[in-house]
Amino acid sequence: MNTGKRYRDRYEAGQILATHLHNRLPPGELLVLGLPRGGVPVALEVARALGAPLGVCVVRKLGVPGQPELAMGAIAAGGYEVLDESLIARIGLTPFQIAAVADRESTELARREARYCSGHPPICLRDRFAVLVDDGLATGFTMRAAIEAARGEGANGVVVAVPVGARDTCAEIRREVDVLVCPFSPDPFHAVGLWYRDFEATTDDEVCACLDAAAAEYPSSHIGAMPITRPTTAP
Repeated sequence: MNTGKRYRDRYEAGQILATHLHNRLPPGELLVLGLPRGGVPVALEVARALGAPLGVCVVRKLGVPGQPELAMGAIAAGGYEVLDESLIARIGLTPFQIAAVADRESTELARREARYCSGHPPICLRDRFAVLVDDGLATGFTMRAAIEAARGEGANGVVVAVPVGARDTCAEIRREVDVLVCPFSPDPFHAVGLWYRDFEATTDDEVCACLDAAAAEYPSSHIGAMPITRPTTAP
């Protein structure tokens, strides 16, 4: 248990997080999915420790117009969306305002998905357990969108694993998934970045390097790094 020391960086956080995941995972085939960008270095170390394939679930926060840091929801690859209906009603946002933000973020989501997934064979989540990894949980909206995507894509179950998270958010997310693992829930929480000594922004190049490293490290019997993708249904 992390009792207050900050993580050195996302890679160390992933290594520590992985030690808390052993004996907490359901039996069955696992697919570790990092939430880009910051969750992918954490997820790489988790995948290495578990001997599981690594992929990405691309998500984007939807910020309130004029207050982009205030989340009103999030979207995930595959057309999934979660919204904070109470906040939207309280502020009085219109469907047009919400759609404008969602359209803008969808463009960036598509760009990232194309960049990260290039060169990696797609698979579906059906009959696998999704282990969703991020570098922390604050409001939890991007993680909720990822959960919606994993369940919508046919995952057998969903595990959420983060090195640090706000207590209230962790309690809420725990009710939505099969397992939640968070070694460190400081109170007060304030922000994810406070609990890392090095919290430099993760770049697209770093995300791609993590995915390439995971694909290269697994033997041919393993699945390489891959995006979450919609399963093909028989006619």
